[in-house]
Amino acid sequence: MFKAVLRDTGGNILPLAAVGMLIAALVIGSAIDFARSYRTQNQLQAACDAAVLAGRKSVTTAGLDSTAITAARNYFAANYDDLVQNTSNTVFTPSSDDNGNTVEGTATTSLNTDVMKVFGYRVINLTATCASSMGVGNSDVMMVLDNTGSMGSSLGNTTRIAALRTAMNNFYTTLSTSTAGSNARIRYGFVPFSTTVNVGRLLYNLNPAYLRDSTTYQSREPEYRTEYSYGNSPNSSSSNTVYVNGTATTGLYNSSRYSSSTACSNAASSTPAETTFSNSGSATVTSSTTTNGSNQQVTTTISVQTQIKATSYYCSSRYLYANYATRIATTTTTDTYNPIATQVFDHWDYKPVAFDTSTFKTFASTSVPNGSSGASRSYTWNGCIHERDTVNQSSFSYSTLTGYSPSTAYDINIDMAPTTNVATQWAPMWPGIMYNRYNVTTNRWGQTSYTETTNTISTTEDFDQPSSPCPAAAQGLQTMTASAFSTYANAMVATGNTYLDTGIIWGGRLLSPDGIFATTVNQAPTNGGEVARHLIFMTDGIMEPNYTVNQAWGLEWWDRKITTDGSSNDASRHTSRFLAACAAIKDKGIRVWVIAFTASLSTDLTTCASPNSSYTASDAAGLNTAFQTIAKEVGELRVVQ
Repeated sequence: MFKAVLRDTGGNILPLAAVGMLIAALVIGSAIDFARSYRTQNQLQAACDAAVLAGRKSVTTAGLDSTAITAARNYFAANYDDLVQNTSNTVFTPSSDDNGNTVEGTATTSLNTDVMKVFGYRVINLTATCASSMGVGNSDVMMVLDNTGSMGSSLGNTTRIAALRTAMNNFYTTLSTSTAGSNARIRYGFVPFSTTVNVGRLLYNLNPAYLRDSTTYQSREPEYRTEYSYGNSPNSSSSNTVYVNGTATTGLYNSSRYSSSTACSNAASSTPAETTFSNSGSATVTSSTTTNGSNQQVTTTISVQTQIKATSYYCSSRYLYANYATRIATTTTTDTYNPIATQVFDHWDYKPVAFDTSTFKTFASTSVPNGSSGASRSYTWNGCIHERDTVNQSSFSYSTLTGYSPSTAYDINIDMAPTTNVATQWAPMWPGIMYNRYNVTTNRWGQTSYTETTNTISTTEDFDQPSSPCPAAAQGLQTMTASAFSTYANAMVATGNTYLDTGIIWGGRLLSPDGIFATTVNQAPTNGGEVARHLIFMTDGIMEPNYTVNQAWGLEWWDRKITTDGSSNDASRHTSRFLAACAAIKDKGIRVWVIAFTASLSTDLTTCASPNSSYTASDAAGLNTAFQTIAKEVGELRVVQ
């Protein structure tokens, strides 16, 4: 038809006009439909990009599973509507070739034409491809983890602390996968906390002067009495003294021999046969001991013996009699002994006692007189600490302008380095020498009761030692292999009460770019990039101090570092410290994440957390999800195609 019109040169204006109109319609129609296809292509691509981002965000350690696929498809459906776009047969297909690290997608649709269908073109087929991956830049992650006794509780077919280990390891896997093949640096640090924290080796390795050489503990001191014993006599002396009676006594002498007067007369005129004194009767022995002060002991022994001797004879009634002289012989022996003084255990004085910690803080075995009856006993430090000095007032705060209030609350200051002032130094916790002390009373029924006291108690009995839980050792920032990370997670144990403040304070100290660990924190990555800092705080409970437990602030009933009377408002004062430390950490640009595990998300916890950074987890799966969500926020989801 068009060829005939072209050959016909006569009267062809109208046909040429008709052809022109058709061509114009074709051009205009195609422009309209192609403009629609361009807009639809952009919408298809945007929906595809959004879908793979959502799918990648939903990926867990299970890879691109049904949950992640559903999330991707739901996002695509929410961003692309066939009715609005006048399309049909729309299909979105997500996939992954690397276990979910990169999520790819393909979206296809058919656009129904408005004008081109007149020319036989009813649909325009469109295709969009997309992919999303998560990249992680340089990041420092400090995990402040509740290791209190309740973390050992059963949770379904596992325990809370076992669920925590699993969630931690999955967190590591997620970040490790995201950085595979890149030069990004990820460092991890840990602060397991309960009643205190185990940071002793970190402090000693950093600077031994940060730890006190002497400190006072609620303890006991042996008291002794002096007893003397005496060895062999170093000298001995004897003397004899004779006292003569002076008056003769008369007695019958051998009357059986001299029974005749003749014999008696002859014997009486003879010399007496006994010319020497001889003993008569039994001796009398007496002994006495005296002590001359405490320098010597004198023992005197006296022996008394009566002696007689015949001096002359005479006869009377045919019997022979003798005149006797009598005397008393006395022998005195004196022995002198040097005394041997011995200190004998008498009792214990339960009171605050200053101990030399200069050796103990080096982790060397240290002996003190704390064994049975004051015997020497050896101890080695486990690394847990007592906090430096503070103020026992009700409220604490931190602000960018004024800093910490009160300024002498050294315990909450996460940046200040210790000086030569011992108030600014930490002390090693020494569980073996710490004791509670009580006034003991017994009622008329024989029942014994114990009342805490701050006074010195003297007793021969052993009072009970307080519970002194010590969690696993903290770790400063460092890169870690999967094996090393898992080994650390498995070393954590559940013990002690919940002191949220000691955990957050030390998490802040280990992550602060301005504190005592700044050299490690500020170590530049080799790739030259910026470093994002994250603190993950996980707890399964609320603040739960105990004034008779040995914790970071000592024995509260006796030391009274937190309260004025040993117990009142103990929890609220610790909470005030907790919130002040949270504020100081966030002021450094550190993002604080909070997870309440099997517990409600209290106002204190949400206040501590950075905006949109707090989660609850009621079970092991929920805890894992919370850690995975944080891992993806630590990383950066991006469209890579």
